[in-house]
Amino acid sequence: MTTVQPDADASNSEAQASRTQISGVASVDPVATGASMLRRSRSVLASAWPAVIFGLFALLCWQGLVRAFHIATFVLPAPSDIFAAFATNFGRVATAAENTGANALVGLLIGTVLAVLAASLSARLRIADELITPLAAAAATMPIAVLAPIFNTMFDSTSTLPRRLVVTVATFVPIFVNTVRGLKQISPVHAELMASYAASGMAVLRHVRIPGALPFFFTGIRLAASLSVISAVVAEYFGGLQQGLGPKITSAVAASDYALAWAYVIGAIVLGLIFYLLALAIESLAMRSRQVAGR
Repeated sequence: MTTVQPDADASNSEAQASRTQISGVASVDPVATGASMLRRSRSVLASAWPAVIFGLFALLCWQGLVRAFHIATFVLPAPSDIFAAFATNFGRVATAAENTGANALVGLLIGTVLAVLAASLSARLRIADELITPLAAAAATMPIAVLAPIFNTMFDSTSTLPRRLVVTVATFVPIFVNTVRGLKQISPVHAELMASYAASGMAVLRHVRIPGALPFFFTGIRLAASLSVISAVVAEYFGGLQQGLGPKITSAVAASDYALAWAYVIGAIVLGLIFYLLALAIESLAMRSRQVAGR
């Protein structure tokens, strides 16, 4: 009779564990998840209203100052003229933004991959950290106005590679710095726990360092997303194909069409916002998936 009791206790324990596991799975309710995402979206929209109102107020003041003081168009066009030029030349602005966005996206992806690999090596090997960190610091101090002409002379004038390399260098730094910082910040409790399990360095990296570094990584991605558009536009000023936003702004200014030049600037602003919002969306999805997986 005494030998049967442990088996019964084991069965009860297994049943309880199964019920707990099933309830944990059932707790991930798609309806509740959708409602949570809806509440989050409403919260984001509610927090954006002050910025929208302030922006509209600034545009009204801009319009009033230009009209009241008869400011010349080459000094500062009125917002109404800029938006009229933007609407009239929307197709041209969109095409230029597409070309610039392609360079920015490719450079951002390459920079992200290289930064993550370099950060992983720096967090794992001390000698790699001592070699890569000074190079990243040197790259951070190098102006885009210096890089772009050098890359343009190294490659064919009709190639998009120089601009994408400029974006790669510009986006590598913030992603590397933030990612390596996150990978190095490991809790002593987690370190002792993994040491007690005799976990390998790769196991610690996969189960402890990478999950803990995700917030730092996405901080670098948000910074690099906007920086990729800025560096792509600036790199276009120094030769190469005349299809992006940078050359179009220069051409419009040379033709004394200042409202059109500002319309292309609006295109660059919208493109930068799109990149930033996409980075926020990817971060939200990744962190939400991590929270669901941790339940």
